[in-house]
Amino acid sequence: MKNHKKINQDHHRLQIKKTGFFIFTLQLVIFNCVDILTAKAVEKPVLSVVQSPDNTQHWAGITKRLQNIGVEYCVIPLASVSNAADWGDRRVLFLPNIETLTPTQAIALEEWKSKGGNIIASGPVGSLSAPGVRQLLKTLLGGYWGFSLKDKQEIKPPETLSHSWVNNGGIFGNVHGGVLIPSSGASQTVAVWNSRENPAAVVSTERATFLGWRWGTDAASTAELDSSWLKAAVTRYVSGNNTKKITGGAANCATSVATVSEEQKRTNNIAPQTITPPKPVLPVTKPPATEEAIDQLEQQVHWDVAPHSNAPIGSSEAIALQQELENLIGRVESAHLAAMVNDGNSNNSLSVKAETPRITSTSLTPIANKEQVLAQARVVAKNLPQLIANKNYALARQQWLVTRTNLWKQFPTDRRLAPAEIRSVWLDRGTIVRAGSEQELAKIFDRLAQAGINTIFFETVNAGYTIYPSKVAPQQNPLIRGWDPLASGVKLAHERGMELHAWVWTFAAGNQRHNELLNIPTNYPGPVLAANPDWANYDHQGQMIPLGQTKPFFDPANPELRQYLLKLYEEIITKYKVDGLQLDYIRYPFQDPAAGRSYGYGKAARTQFQQLTGVDPMKISPSQTQLWQQWTTFRTQQVDSFVAQVSQMLRQQHRNLILSVAVFPLPEYERVQKIQQHWEIWARQGNVDLIIPMTYAQDTVRFQTLAKPWITSTQLGSTLLIPGIRLLSLPTLGAFDQLQLVRDLPVSGYALFAAENLNNELHKLFSNTQGKQQSAISEPLPHREPFQSAVTRYLSLKREWQLVLQDEKQQITNKSISDFYSQAELLQNALNQLATAPSASKLVTAKANLTRFQSLFRVWMRQQQMENSYQVRAWENRLAIIGRLLHYGERQLDSHPNRRANMVSR
Repeated sequence: MKNHKKINQDHHRLQIKKTGFFIFTLQLVIFNCVDILTAKAVEKPVLSVVQSPDNTQHWAGITKRLQNIGVEYCVIPLASVSNAADWGDRRVLFLPNIETLTPTQAIALEEWKSKGGNIIASGPVGSLSAPGVRQLLKTLLGGYWGFSLKDKQEIKPPETLSHSWVNNGGIFGNVHGGVLIPSSGASQTVAVWNSRENPAAVVSTERATFLGWRWGTDAASTAELDSSWLKAAVTRYVSGNNTKKITGGAANCATSVATVSEEQKRTNNIAPQTITPPKPVLPVTKPPATEEAIDQLEQQVHWDVAPHSNAPIGSSEAIALQQELENLIGRVESAHLAAMVNDGNSNNSLSVKAETPRITSTSLTPIANKEQVLAQARVVAKNLPQLIANKNYALARQQWLVTRTNLWKQFPTDRRLAPAEIRSVWLDRGTIVRAGSEQELAKIFDRLAQAGINTIFFETVNAGYTIYPSKVAPQQNPLIRGWDPLASGVKLAHERGMELHAWVWTFAAGNQRHNELLNIPTNYPGPVLAANPDWANYDHQGQMIPLGQTKPFFDPANPELRQYLLKLYEEIITKYKVDGLQLDYIRYPFQDPAAGRSYGYGKAARTQFQQLTGVDPMKISPSQTQLWQQWTTFRTQQVDSFVAQVSQMLRQQHRNLILSVAVFPLPEYERVQKIQQHWEIWARQGNVDLIIPMTYAQDTVRFQTLAKPWITSTQLGSTLLIPGIRLLSLPTLGAFDQLQLVRDLPVSGYALFAAENLNNELHKLFSNTQGKQQSAISEPLPHREPFQSAVTRYLSLKREWQLVLQDEKQQITNKSISDFYSQAELLQNALNQLATAPSASKLVTAKANLTRFQSLFRVWMRQQQMENSYQVRAWENRLAIIGRLLHYGERQLDSHPNRRANMVSR
């Protein structure tokens, strides 16, 4: 989704003395390089270069560098590859900046390499491919593209390892690239970036060389540096007479430099010279079977622990495996403690010491008792580093997976344990359409209410269509016949004590996949753009839909488009008693400027930018750093200012309406460069109430990796943040594990995507653990009643402390317990008074008491920290969210005085 990976590399410690032999070897390598690439140019090519739509824009630079090197090569069109033979019979295959391979092509590449082939690759290889393809490429290349670097960085040799095939002739310098992550013990870091921790810039294995930048592009590197690296890599594989061909490979390749078609040459030179908008170009073929951008982000952060794999486990992965088991033990214990508090069983003993189980060298003994499972898990976590040190990698993975499953089964999924929180779900258009009537929609709302959901994000504008009959929009969704789902949804939600927020697509104007459902041409841009083509946005090639994507976008700089959207949203909030508005697709489509893929060249945007700078943005490139940054800032400000306009309109119409945004959790700089979405600004300016990062991940480890930087951020002002959890592909207990993590972090709730994925198992689990016992109206919503929510959450915390302190009196002195309870009572009184009659003075008092209590809490819990550090961190996080609720409530007091009475009356 969109960053931000921590890189820990296990370098091989090897020192090579600079003896006369080494100097001789280096000279020999350089000599061989010249010999092979120049003197032997008359021989048949040993190199094949792959050409595809991914590198068409770079092809002129790629061929120019190849010609300068003097090596003969053959061109393999990627579209022609369907088996191993199609990769050719040359020993070396170069994949420059190839981001999309099919599973068939990847499997064929694996077979080709197994016959003696050598691979050179550059750029984010396979990054737009299916998850299985990316996983296979990791193995074939010995690493994968982690993330792009912000600026140019110097490439330099690693301190601990030298490689005889890497010579110094123009091979090091400043390059704009990305961090490579070595993926196996056989991977070696050949060059590093001169930045913190020196992450890998070039990775190699015995028969693969992976360059961490887009080879052949002037924006990334110089021709000299590119040429030097390719020379070194090719020489490495074909030194001496080692030019044996690949058995079974196709030989149909020209022995001279292959030419690019005239059509491809024209493609390389696309650049409108006037301010007139580019001619709209929409794909007329079937939409590509590519994943959405959020799907790609989710797959990128997938954490694989493959059963039965005996692949080496590095030190950083070993630490992560051990840490995650310890954290999962903490989440299980934390969930049980919360369940006991909700049960009112303050007299129960908190835990029973279990006999430490004995673990055999091959398996774990099946056990059902919670305390025994926890004890066994602690033993596994403790022994894991030793198993890995002994190279028992398969057994380590097996025990880890079994232990995780056993721990998941110990979650108290049969009892209520949820705090006062936002429990929201996106109710998608597909589910609404399938309902077909208010009567059937009522069944869906009943089900959500039983599951404890208190907030619905109701898909109201999708692909340019409204779900309701509109006087502003050109067309209601044709799949809706004879009823008004939004009117029904508002009624049904309020009858069940739930809130309904209208969820709208903001700048995404259409959807090829939706066109298929309607059985209309896939190149239809949506009803709004069809009626107003001047509102369209374009990429640098004049296409509404960027390569590999499925949605055309509006031009946010167009004033008529902005007025239309404001008028449409005003209609929604005045015609229907919705509780809020959620902006989705509040961004530009995904781009990659370093790869020459950019977007935002609508007629209005180009005109305005040229008026500001005197330059048509179509004529600038990322290599023009200052102008490009101005262009990026200009587009980002179009989104920022529109969010501010929507916020102002909502406050003027209905002060109590909540404005939320669904956003990407990519690192701030990368996000602004790629999609022009700067939601930290919206939060700090107070324009939004809720930020919902789409932190979709297929396991809890990566969910935490995505969510935690934003959860702990101090850059969001008083805005509340609730992370998004994607239910699709998550096992039931895996989904609950992510929910428990959310409850142990300083956040006010969560958002589930989507209602259509709420299966019967999940529904039963949610009904048991968070289903409402009474009317949901009696349970405060954090974004509505922040002060009352703070009180409710604090009371639950106090009951947890009482249980733990009662069980561990022997570890804490009577005086410490007395001081603790005295300060806890002072804080409770301050929070109660604030919630009963909110005022600025009572807020100051509550904040002061909370700050003092938090500072003393660490002292009181020193012994408990040693015994159960996870639980103490969870308590500190829950105190932190109480502070955030007070901060959010302060904004409500300052901005909306009328809400004081509303807070009290509710």
